[in-house]
Amino acid sequence: MKRIRTLLCGVLALFGLAACEEFAIKDLRPGVSTGFEVRDRLGPPGIEWRNGDGTVTWEYSMQPAGTTCYLITLDANNVVQAVDQVLTEAQFARITPGLDQTQVRRLIGKPAKTTFHALKQETVHDWLIDNSDRLALVYFNVYFDQQGRVVRTGRYTERLGN
Repeated sequence: MKRIRTLLCGVLALFGLAACEEFAIKDLRPGVSTGFEVRDRLGPPGIEWRNGDGTVTWEYSMQPAGTTCYLITLDANNVVQAVDQVLTEAQFARITPGLDQTQVRRLIGKPAKTTFHALKQETVHDWLIDNSDRLALVYFNVYFDQQGRVVRTGRYTERLGN
């Protein structure tokens, strides 16, 4: 089975698809898998967060082209405790005015893109959340003021191929 998956991932890589990460993540088992397995399957995390309870959370974002971001939490013994896909409506609802950019990243991972709007003096972080329609991409947006604090959130649909 592992050889078939490796072959499939190789073929998918030729087409630039991120499906291999999905296979690797689905095989991780909280309470059983280790940080060594995570790194072997997914490589180094995009960022590593140290938590107050002694655990560590690794970010695996599939942005800018994918629509997932996984936060994998490991305990002090390097055993996976949780594997969470965080680009969800429940996580978006946790983003409230006043949070800073680091707090937002800890909730939903690295954005697909960042844009500065000079007229409004705002920075907007965008996460791709739906690319299933060949005619449009849907982004979740978080707007930050000059101090780097959340002002509001929104959605944006980018039409493709006029």
